[in-house]
Amino acid sequence: MANKKKDLAFEEVFKKLEEIVNQLESGQETLEKNLELFEEGIKLSKICRTKLDNADQKIKELIKKVDNSFELKDLK
Repeated sequence: MANKKKDLAFEEVFKKLEEIVNQLESGQETLEKNLELFEEGIKLSKICRTKLDNADQKIKELIKKVDNSFELKDLK
């Protein structure tokens, strides 16, 4: 199942993470359920971080100069 989540788009993983945060903030779950949700949230946040790091690396590769030096640009 972990591989399934890694294959999801960043937006899908982030949406699931938002849902977990909302559940935790509601205060309506048991301690045990909150711990399960928190653990799942940590896993999802790691997946998001990996996806963001990968995207950052691709951006850096795309802006690599011909002489293999980097020219970092603000991507606004």
